[in-house]
Amino acid sequence: RWEHPQRGLVMPDTLIPLAEYTGLITPITEWVLESAVQQCRTWRANGIQSRLNINLSARNLDDPELPDRLVKLLDRWGVTTDCVMLEITESAVMTHGTHERNVLHRLHAHGIKIAVDDFGTGYSSLSHLRELPLSQLKIDKSFVLDMDQDENDAVIVRSMIDLAHNLGLRVVAEGVENQEVSNLLAMLGCDL
Repeated sequence: RWEHPQRGLVMPDTLIPLAEYTGLITPITEWVLESAVQQCRTWRANGIQSRLNINLSARNLDDPELPDRLVKLLDRWGVTTDCVMLEITESAVMTHGTHERNVLHRLHAHGIKIAVDDFGTGYSSLSHLRELPLSQLKIDKSFVLDMDQDENDAVIVRSMIDLAHNLGLRVVAEGVENQEVSNLLAMLGCDL
């Protein structure tokens, strides 16, 4: 999110496509990664063992130097790889080829965790979930928001949780807005 002085709050769905189009996504990502790693360092120095999830643009997967730059950044700040998890959208996973998958495998080889964000909104092939070095699956809020009132949403969420767990992935549900949904997710075995 960007607080623009004249336009106010500019949301990611507006900002990111423009940054990708203009080529500014790389310096923005570098700034975000640097800021996130510094924040992790501060938290760890204060005894807070939290992790930051950092969204990557699909364009970032085109950068073969990303894994090495991120590892150098972590080393420079004395932060271990368990402090960050990179998130890529389901559509980014589906639309990219071998080169981008190699970037993901190299990140994974360095111990960097990778999550699929907005799962269920695209057209994932189960073979992609099986082939990629993923650690976490994030169920999109469109399935979670009303799952306490919509039986079909609850069935879909339960299936996603079971699928992810059977693949050895942790599951995060986005869009939990009330205690009833939280309780239902806990009952279904959702991790976070």
